[in-house]
Amino acid sequence: MPLPESEISRELVHTRTVKVEGYQRSDGLWDIDGWLTDTKPYSFPNHDRGEIKAGEPLHGMGLRITIDNDMKIVDAVAVTDHSPYAICSKITPNFKKLIGLVIKPGFNTAVKQRLGGVEGCTHLVELLGPMGTTAFQSLVGRRFAEMKKMMETGERRPPMLDSCHTWASDGEVIKRDFPKFYKPKDKAAE
Repeated sequence: MPLPESEISRELVHTRTVKVEGYQRSDGLWDIDGWLTDTKPYSFPNHDRGEIKAGEPLHGMGLRITIDNDMKIVDAVAVTDHSPYAICSKITPNFKKLIGLVIKPGFNTAVKQRLGGVEGCTHLVELLGPMGTTAFQSLVGRRFAEMKKMMETGERRPPMLDSCHTWASDGEVIKRDFPKFYKPKDKAAE
């Protein structure tokens, strides 16, 4: 369903496109490729590039993380093809600091500890949020039957438990699909 038409006239001034794809590799590892592109519908002057033309990327940055089946990052590579400043691409080697991190609750905090502020690039760090969820979706898609069985028997806690209203431990989805983890609301506390 598309967003409703705006009742107020508007003029497009900026477009950010984020694309993230998950790949299963032939060596048993997984690649998660992310790309961020910013464009504007008008040309404007830029000190380092002279002029950035309408539709030309202001930012064009990519990041690949390679993970194992436990979602541990075993390799990372970042590239900056387009940026407003020539110096932007000099920070990309720092993204090797992602190696060793595990994509799990607290991942975004761990990323900011390693690559926050002047240690990283705001845009590439922001890209890691959707890359983390894409990694999860990529692995779960292939391993869902095995994981579902472990969650149904209570061997493994559903990783999505209490991550949003649909996966609330007192909600209908958990009650129906994973009753061992269902915790009804305490009526006395209300």
